[in-house]
Amino acid sequence: MQLLGTTKVIEHKTRTQLVAEAIRAKILSGEIKAGDPLRQAALATEMNVSRIPVREALLQLEAEGLVNFEAHKGATATQLSASQIDEIFDLRALLEAELLSHSIKNLTNQDLIDAELVLTELESAMEAGDTHLVTGNLNSRFHAKLYSRAQRPQTRELVDIYSKNSERYVRMHILLAGGLTTAPEEHRTLLDLCRAKETNKACDFLKKHIVGAKNDIKKLLIKIEDEKK
Repeated sequence: MQLLGTTKVIEHKTRTQLVAEAIRAKILSGEIKAGDPLRQAALATEMNVSRIPVREALLQLEAEGLVNFEAHKGATATQLSASQIDEIFDLRALLEAELLSHSIKNLTNQDLIDAELVLTELESAMEAGDTHLVTGNLNSRFHAKLYSRAQRPQTRELVDIYSKNSERYVRMHILLAGGLTTAPEEHRTLLDLCRAKETNKACDFLKKHIVGAKNDIKKLLIKIEDEKK
């Protein structure tokens, strides 16, 4: 994997950013599983970089909740946990509803058209079974467009952090907990409420959308944990 072979990309992103993106993608796709060790020397060799950007990238991913550092063990991919999911998703519901409440009245017709175009792409990806696109870029772009007029940069930064923290859980929801069938209709409803400028209804629906996903994933995680006992 010649991660840093393209100088055009390096002009815009640091080595640490590129390494973090590569490791994040491996964790979120399941290539690196929860509990797997993340050996700096092996990652540096694979990605054709020194250990310094690898360590910096792992520290960045630790802040996102994707990596855990343990004494005498080093870095590992974090475990999926039913107990952890409550805090992450409850915070997402509060913060994203806050962003939407400030954004919705300022959304332009073009914003709504752009959001619908992304949603159409997302629905096509779902129909094609492309869960990587569904749970990653397209889902993020759809929600980001709806929040884009909030003018709350610090809240947005927190939302980005918790969104990254929850990506693996969202992927689990799409793949294993029924999200593939419920998400398209829920996204359409949210978009319609935004188009109608129904701020309170849209924010309430967004909270239910996020908390509903949390509850579905929790049931699945508890079942998995019980089966391991």
